[in-house]
Amino acid sequence: MSTEATVIGGGVIGLTCALELARAGHDVTVLTADPIAETTSAVAAAIWFPYEAAPADAVLRWSTESAAAFVGLAADSSAGVALRTGTVLERSTAPDRWWTPAVPGHRVIPGEELSSGVTSGVRCTVPVIDMGSYLPWLARRCEATGVRVIRRRVDDLAEVTGELIVVAAGLRSAALTGDAPLIPLRGQVVRVANPGLTDWLIDDDNPAGMTYVVPRFEDVVCGGTAEPGSFDTAVDPETERAILERCYDLVPELRGAPILSRGVGLRPTRPSVRLEALPGARRIICCYGHGGAGVTLSWGCAREVAALAGRA
Repeated sequence: MSTEATVIGGGVIGLTCALELARAGHDVTVLTADPIAETTSAVAAAIWFPYEAAPADAVLRWSTESAAAFVGLAADSSAGVALRTGTVLERSTAPDRWWTPAVPGHRVIPGEELSSGVTSGVRCTVPVIDMGSYLPWLARRCEATGVRVIRRRVDDLAEVTGELIVVAAGLRSAALTGDAPLIPLRGQVVRVANPGLTDWLIDDDNPAGMTYVVPRFEDVVCGGTAEPGSFDTAVDPETERAILERCYDLVPELRGAPILSRGVGLRPTRPSVRLEALPGARRIICCYGHGGAGVTLSWGCAREVAALAGRA
């Protein structure tokens, strides 16, 4: 007899948890307040990079496992995953490279080979995930494994049936579990037509504001912002102008590229990712607070959730 499991949240964490639970033999339902295409996950630039997530040891473990999963998915043309080479720019004389053990073959390059004001950089190849393709692919995999996805907002866990509940509802997760509130970390992006770029750039310490350029297939995601505590999901034109100027400075080939779309996402942030089973009569597993690294940690965290749940 399979265990009846309910996953609350239809973003990348919730769907990946649902898929891993179904593969372990559970009877899984996903309850999502928003359409999958309108979740915070849909806005993500979704380059593999453990941004704003802790603790370091667990994040390194989860992100390493996720990287291996995405490398495997790059062979599936329908998944929207590509392996791209790029550079993390560093502006400190003592950069923190705690994440590099997860990236085989990375190399450090001197600042004189890079932009003005950059002291060094890390050159590496990582997965880049086009969420417009990947989220539908993930939803199809869930459906093929027997997962049901239902549009329904949950305000109280007492409303939810099932022997096992996984709370993966992004910013709303803490209210469901009685945890300290999650803090939104507002991110704004603009997507432009790809003029033929394949290399990505990440410049988190840019003095003018965090900047990243992530070429996917037909577009390039230009970002960004990291505004703690802001719940504003409206696109700000002045912020967009500043983002584009920073990106043009780093990658002049982007200047003049047509704007295709734009978006804002609220990254669910807490001092550390919460992935644990709660004590009590009901089996409840928390999996939230991934900050800006939900996609990057998704497979590793989902497999840990499945391990906590056990086989049906």
